[in-house]
Amino acid sequence: VQLAESGGGLVQAGGSLRLSCSASGSIFSVNDMGWYRQAPGMQRELVAISTSGGGTNYTDSVKGRFTISRDDARKVVHLQMNSLKPEDTSVYYCRMIVRVSSSSPWYQYWGMGTQVTVSS
Repeated sequence: VQLAESGGGLVQAGGSLRLSCSASGSIFSVNDMGWYRQAPGMQRELVAISTSGGGTNYTDSVKGRFTISRDDARKVVHLQMNSLKPEDTSVYYCRMIVRVSSSSPWYQYWGMGTQVTVSS
């Protein structure tokens, strides 16, 4: 199973970006899909998560600005980021909890990350 992120880049403060992450490989089903970020010298933090039951959760600093969405059939998760701020600058990683068969355990997989830079 591999995850591939796309959509990062350089944007001015107040602008928008849309990140996408697609999973490939032998996948039976996906549970949680989420986005995390890690700035230099900082710990990786949760940005947003989407559960298989339809629930979502966001870190306080992005509430009202970011929206996570998923397409289970295509095994894709998106992160729409609006009203971006310089403090959103980071490497963004997607994470999925996946199982490869109905009887296999759940495993977590991470993408390689995509850089988001917001200039002031």
